[in-house]
Amino acid sequence: MLRFEKVKTELVYKANRVSVYKDILRTPSGKLVEYDLVKNRDGAGILLVDNEENLVFIKQYRNVTDDISIEIPAGCKGFPEENPEVCALREAEEETGLIPEKLYFINTVVAAIGVLDEKTSVYIGTNLKKGNINRDADEYMEIVKMTHEEALNSVYSNKITDSKTVIAILAYTDMKSRNIL
Repeated sequence: MLRFEKVKTELVYKANRVSVYKDILRTPSGKLVEYDLVKNRDGAGILLVDNEENLVFIKQYRNVTDDISIEIPAGCKGFPEENPEVCALREAEEETGLIPEKLYFINTVVAAIGVLDEKTSVYIGTNLKKGNINRDADEYMEIVKMTHEEALNSVYSNKITDSKTVIAILAYTDMKSRNIL
């Protein structure tokens, strides 16, 4: 078995949202190695599908790419024990003003498993009803609707690159082909 033993964890830097650690690990052969670990809060994201089968996204600026990104509504849990389904429903309403009555769980993904511990639970939501947009003060977003075909083409043409969004679109494609949705 490829078993590593964590010998020591040292906080290197604490920022507003993340903490960076240096982990010292003992490999199966007994050698000591250093790994970086970035800790962040877990969260949830949700692909909303309206009654006309349009997929609902948000467009927002992302500092990581210094560009506008098309994504599913998503956000961090309000507190560590918060149910990810509750988080996904809250983010859907806050960012789009839409509340899904039917929810499908896809997966809980780790976007950068080599360095980041953040887990994002991904859902698909249908049977949308009207709620109220209530974005955070620092959230500047635009709601974008696409057909399924437009969304797939946006994935394959590199216009949608956010991992949780790509996963949600491909899962939606698969679930439609299996008549789950």
